[in-house]
Amino acid sequence: MFSQRTHWNLEENAYTRALRRHRKAGKRVLDLTASNPTSCGFQYDETAILGALGDPASLRYEPEPKGIPSARAAVARYYGEKGAGAVDPENLILTTGTSEAYSFLFRLLCEPGDEVLIAHPSYPLFDFLATIQDVKLRPFQFVYDHGWQIDFHSLREALGERTRAIVVVHPNNPTGQFIGAGEADELNAICATRGLALIVDEVFLDYGMKDTGAAKKRHGTFAANGAALTFVLSGLSKIAALPQMKLGWIAATGPAELVRESMARLEVVADTYLSLNAPLQCALPALLAQRVAMQRQIAARVESSLAELDALLSRQKPVSRLKVEGGWYAVLRVPAVQSDEELAIRLLEERGVLAHPGHFYDFAEPGYLVISLLTPREEFAEGAREMLACVGRL
Repeated sequence: MFSQRTHWNLEENAYTRALRRHRKAGKRVLDLTASNPTSCGFQYDETAILGALGDPASLRYEPEPKGIPSARAAVARYYGEKGAGAVDPENLILTTGTSEAYSFLFRLLCEPGDEVLIAHPSYPLFDFLATIQDVKLRPFQFVYDHGWQIDFHSLREALGERTRAIVVVHPNNPTGQFIGAGEADELNAICATRGLALIVDEVFLDYGMKDTGAAKKRHGTFAANGAALTFVLSGLSKIAALPQMKLGWIAATGPAELVRESMARLEVVADTYLSLNAPLQCALPALLAQRVAMQRQIAARVESSLAELDALLSRQKPVSRLKVEGGWYAVLRVPAVQSDEELAIRLLEERGVLAHPGHFYDFAEPGYLVISLLTPREEFAEGAREMLACVGRL
């Protein structure tokens, strides 16, 4: 009765079952996976946010497939402030979040069964987004050697006759590394030579860390990338720490003729759905303005969490932290004496600590945990101490 594209394994995994049992028993959880900024104790300007949603212009229906001009102009100004130069609002399409943006792009670029390359480790949502669009994902690897970098050998090995695009997250989730300037040049060369699109997810772009010791020069936003057809994705969820305000966008850049053709086709796709509501579009300039105060708070939290974590790590040897350049996660290398999932369950059952096993993010090897740096300070410190004490006993 049901399509193969939704033929997923819907059984709970052991980690989820353990968490459900723990919470059902009323036991305390020290949540080192907390990544929802609206529940992490940050201070929002409620008056400004709620007031923006009351714009009387929202009562008018303006069926603009790309999004209303004032909203797209606000996004263009954002990129101007990021050093991308004059981003043309006509090359922007507003979407109901970045997940919808991916769906639009997969429809634009791929026939059923076509392939898109994506780096591992990566965020697990991509598998579902591709499958429901009848697109196949082919992985290539990030490798770690005094910092994360693209394994271009594995990328070229993954290229095939049905490859249509390469997806990178900049900075990556969860590893936190930016695409380097040299890596950007090589990605552009591959895409231009083979006629591929480059899809760059920049939702964490504003959360770069200072003085990370990275040897490579970071690439900035790809919104002014001219060497290959490029689609840049972002939105309010991370930029303004407003995940409940489902508003994202696609910015197209690259060779002029390809951009024109892409936008004409994407406009029809967007017009078919007209999914983004008027109040959010009208509020977008004001909501984008909230990013300054929110990013300042988040940066302070991330810096504090990293300092606390590093101080604790310095007092022991079994666990180490991998270098991170941006975002709000940290990757920990732990002894691979059991599977990552078994270790995560042990942390929960013995210490009440919730951490993500590395296999959730398709790490190539066992021995990794992923934790969020947004967890409120006291809970983060206690959770990190308990985690290290537990791992130290292995």
